[in-house]
Amino acid sequence: MDRTRRTFLSTAVGVAAAAGLGATSASATEARRRIPPSGIGMHLYTMRTPLATDFRGTLERLAEIGYATVGVSGRHGHSAADIRRMLDETRLRAVLEHVGYDIVKGAALPQALEDIHTLGGKWIVVPSLPGSLHSPAGYREVAKEFNRVGLAARESGLKLLYHNHGTDHQVVDGVSLYDILLSETDPELVGFELDLYWAANGGASAPGELFVRHPRRFPALHVKDMAPNGDFADVGSGVLDFPAMFDTARQGGVKQWLVEHDAPADPFASALASYTYLSRLRY
Repeated sequence: MDRTRRTFLSTAVGVAAAAGLGATSASATEARRRIPPSGIGMHLYTMRTPLATDFRGTLERLAEIGYATVGVSGRHGHSAADIRRMLDETRLRAVLEHVGYDIVKGAALPQALEDIHTLGGKWIVVPSLPGSLHSPAGYREVAKEFNRVGLAARESGLKLLYHNHGTDHQVVDGVSLYDILLSETDPELVGFELDLYWAANGGASAPGELFVRHPRRFPALHVKDMAPNGDFADVGSGVLDFPAMFDTARQGGVKQWLVEHDAPADPFASALASYTYLSRLRY
């Protein structure tokens, strides 16, 4: 484990591996700030198994738990209009959709933007990059492409975001790949959906520091926890210190806290535990 990652994890560990608010630090419970209820959402990749068999029923159960918003990731055979209808029926709101890099850089971009308008979202999110681009030169090429796509998104009334994974935080030839995207994209055109787990796993600077160094660039988060062994965990049950991360979230421009768990044993139990933690969190 390199020094950067050790530093991050040493500052991140502050939430004990226990469910619920018992995992929060004393400073979090004494503080008054809270995540607004309208800002707590579910990234639907978490719920992909039940969505595949009962899309509307899954949305309904998320709404019953208390979720206000969703990030769309996979339509499971439904059109954007179908999903919007089900969202309206369950009183949920889509804030974004994940759209592949090849789609946004190609001729299908206008339709992708139109679909996000249909869903009712405001952000089009590239979820990952091809491995062939994982070099400083590749990321500089991506930054130029993002500026172009970001302009098209803005002209349609939307904004382009990028979602990170651990490899995005690698340092190659002395250069942080993620920093290339941050520094070489236009803040007016390109923002970021910061996945907190992958930022920690990849050895990035603490999210709270990113929010300060790059204000208003992170309108959405993937709130994903890390178990002591490095596996995924329900939010609030792992080792990541979310109160510390969220302390500067306003500076970062965070509007949406989207829960995600890549491999939940029980998606609905995970959704309930994560929502309970975030809705009660004070920081």
